[in-house]
Amino acid sequence: MKKNILVTGASSGFGLLIANKLHQSGYNVIGTSRNPEKYGATVPFKMIALDLDSEQSINSFSERLFKEIGKLDILINNAGFLVSGIAEEVPIELGRQQLETNFWGTIKVTNAVLPHLRKQKSGKIITVGSIIGLVSFPNSAYYAASKHALEGYFKSLRYELNEFNISVAMIEPAAFKTSILDNSTSTLNKIQDYNSLRSKIEKFTNELVKSAEDPIIVAEKVLKVVQTDQPKFRNIVGKGTTALINLQHFAYGLLEKNVLKQLNK
Repeated sequence: MKKNILVTGASSGFGLLIANKLHQSGYNVIGTSRNPEKYGATVPFKMIALDLDSEQSINSFSERLFKEIGKLDILINNAGFLVSGIAEEVPIELGRQQLETNFWGTIKVTNAVLPHLRKQKSGKIITVGSIIGLVSFPNSAYYAASKHALEGYFKSLRYELNEFNISVAMIEPAAFKTSILDNSTSTLNKIQDYNSLRSKIEKFTNELVKSAEDPIIVAEKVLKVVQTDQPKFRNIVGKGTTALINLQHFAYGLLEKNVLKQLNK
């Protein structure tokens, strides 16, 4: 029988690529979107409505999901969004919404399926984080906080679910050509003292996007983790990621100097 895989946020970006890749590889994929009727006719897999910011939506989704498929083999947490902006400029409520969706929404979905995975004593939980959840950069403080939080949470969960034969893994992508920047939410409250830094960040980001890799690489990494019996916890993907992680852990001062150098080009 085909394995059932749930991919949240499957209407665009990494989620759509991952869902399509898994479908093409022979898995039974169920994708989620806030507006599945908008995308259902354009994708080859089933789409169900899910709003990470609504507990009622999560509960209704979970009930419907297990009525339709009976067993879930793999959960892929991907849904989320990006708040960009200088930390001091971002309204606290917007920052709170970033954590509410990216962190708490992901946890609520995970908790909704966990009883079923524990009962069957098998499964995988794969969460798409970000290299920014390991190595922070300017203009993304709240996004980085949400991804750091996911890393810490699922690292603990991996220990707790070991006895139930449930694997827990993170995918940590670097910069890729996706629509996340185009769809990001940014603040309108500009503080003049940051104007110089803001222009440097914009230049740095534009150069980063130009040299970014094809995001299909991320979907291929997810497929590899799906097909691995006991995947490692942290699965980084993208050029330069290994060097960044090594600098973060062993020579943070050098990493900091390098980031500032890039901003001041």
